[in-house]
Amino acid sequence: MQANGDVLLACRPEGKPYAGYWEFPGGKVEPGESVLAALKREFAEEIDVQIETAEPWCCVEHVYPHAHVRLHFFISREWHGEPRSLEGQALAWQGVAFAVEPILPATVPLLEWLDRLRFGG
Repeated sequence: MQANGDVLLACRPEGKPYAGYWEFPGGKVEPGESVLAALKREFAEEIDVQIETAEPWCCVEHVYPHAHVRLHFFISREWHGEPRSLEGQALAWQGVAFAVEPILPATVPLLEWLDRLRFGG
């Protein structure tokens, strides 16, 4: 999250389920890896960012036709590097109004929670 409250979204690339849908960057936790270590690794691998600090925010479960997922979300306000696509995905900083669509179904409920976090209420 940037100082002004903007958050980074990534568009799922072709060849993956829900290609073209926007989501928060991240990925799978490898065996023996902590969720925070996975976050740091995935950000380095996918968007060339080195996470300095990250606070646990929430965890949601969602059942897709192809998988049941448990998603752990963190808020990071300190990182090194400028996000850039390393896997061909589009990236977009989004503020009060999310201008990208469609949003990945598991991400949709988080948008309201995120606004409460960023702007109160």
